[in-house]
Amino acid sequence: MLDRSYRRGLALALLLFVGLAPALAQQAALEEPVDEAAVEVIRKHGLEQSRVMEHLGWLTDVHGPRLTGSPALMEASRWILSQLEAWGLQNAHLEPWGPFGRGWTLNTFWMQARGAAVFPVHAYPKAWSPSVSGSAEVILFDAETDEQFEGFTGRLAGKVVMMEPAREVEEPFAPYARRRTPEELLGQANWAGEAPGEDRQPDPERLRQRQIAQRRMQMLVDEQPLALLDRSYKGDYGTIFVSSVSVPAPEGTPWFDRPSGWDPRGQAVIPQFTLAVEHYNRLYRLLWRGLPVTLDLALDVTFHDDDPMQYNVVAEIPGAAPAVGDELVMVGAHLDSWHAGTGATDNAAGSAVMMEVMRILKETYAELGRQPRRTLRIALWTGEEQGLYGSRAYVNDHFATIAGWGRPPSELKPDHARFSAYYNLDNGTGKIRGVYLQGNEAVAPLFRAWLRPFHDLEAATLTLANTGGTDHLAFDAAGLPGFQFIQDHVAYSSRTHHSNMDVYDHALADDLKQAATIIASFVYHTAERADRLPRKPLPMPEDEQVGGSR
Repeated sequence: MLDRSYRRGLALALLLFVGLAPALAQQAALEEPVDEAAVEVIRKHGLEQSRVMEHLGWLTDVHGPRLTGSPALMEASRWILSQLEAWGLQNAHLEPWGPFGRGWTLNTFWMQARGAAVFPVHAYPKAWSPSVSGSAEVILFDAETDEQFEGFTGRLAGKVVMMEPAREVEEPFAPYARRRTPEELLGQANWAGEAPGEDRQPDPERLRQRQIAQRRMQMLVDEQPLALLDRSYKGDYGTIFVSSVSVPAPEGTPWFDRPSGWDPRGQAVIPQFTLAVEHYNRLYRLLWRGLPVTLDLALDVTFHDDDPMQYNVVAEIPGAAPAVGDELVMVGAHLDSWHAGTGATDNAAGSAVMMEVMRILKETYAELGRQPRRTLRIALWTGEEQGLYGSRAYVNDHFATIAGWGRPPSELKPDHARFSAYYNLDNGTGKIRGVYLQGNEAVAPLFRAWLRPFHDLEAATLTLANTGGTDHLAFDAAGLPGFQFIQDHVAYSSRTHHSNMDVYDHALADDLKQAATIIASFVYHTAERADRLPRKPLPMPEDEQVGGSR
């Protein structure tokens, strides 16, 4: 039997050869060059002289959380600009997009229950909840049929309404945090994946529940309860996953034009709170036993309506080569966060890493005694959590008018031809294990060569698969090479993503150092190679696709 360390090493080595085998013959004939001397300098600045945790501390403990539209996000943006300018980056500025809508700041909040006993309730208000103060009876609103809805008419006004049944909690015998196994990475390397936005058949039961939830919300707006309660949809032991208020949409409103907490469009917004599942379950069981419960609560917030626009943070190191100096290599991450934690793993980690990438590159080029051939640009996005707004607006303004996933851009702008690559980081604190190629098979030999100096840091996997949900998608939709890195899960999904535990203490310093170092090397080699990165073909217009109408 193979010993465990040998089997692990063998599995990791196999990742280099499985899934992208057709490119290996070409690789043998013409290997993408790697600047070993530059890699050595990058590793020194990234691993031995890192400042990534210093950046992260300022973005979280000092300037967190950073909800889109909030003064805290603007303060974080200005602090970043001051740092980038101090490192010698040029054209550092806040670039507007929008209009977005109103901002929101949580000032004070508390909640307690009175019934069989008095106890504090562990909860967070949902972002963009209005201020509220008072005491009221708690009632469970679980109507699904016409008859049940009729039975609640006139009973909800001024009450505290629970919206969901209790959720069973299982003890966590498995660890919360984990790294991707060699088997997972091997499977990922062999997985072709799905195109972003690929059509799926809707789940009839999910659609029915969505319609019921919309009907309940509309009835609540008519009844005007004091507050709405739901429970964290996952997590336990006090971890609360919370985002934004629900706002009813007029019947027939398409999904992409629905009102929201930051832009309610005249729709009423009821104060809403997400409770720790254990506290929600206790309230539910008391009501189930027929015991009355009263909830006391006080929420004070500030809405910010002075500027409906939002701003991305942008700065660059200019390229020096006469022929390609105006070509772009970009890095980015989203700067905005939700409000219950300080937005550490989602996504101050990515923002701090990309700041560190630019610092490493500035130091590296200075040590090498020259400037980059192509322009290196950092962009930290806002509005990502609400719908990738900042990155989509930037791509529309600079590169192409995005028509939608899987459709060709309706207009290509001059910078589209001068663009080489965009690298994104937004899957938590975990170290980089490889790259999602977004179906761009032509970059596989390049990325394989660029990962080779970092096999000792466990980065070796390439997959043709697409990955979704973050800002590289705007570039991909414009027909530009945009990539997200494969990262270790750690406790991202189980504990920190959009939760009150998304704080500095759950960021891993060694992982973030590793990520910054690898990305800096990718950017360096992208900037210095003879040609821009190869691109996928632009999607064909619908009337030219197989089976399309003419």
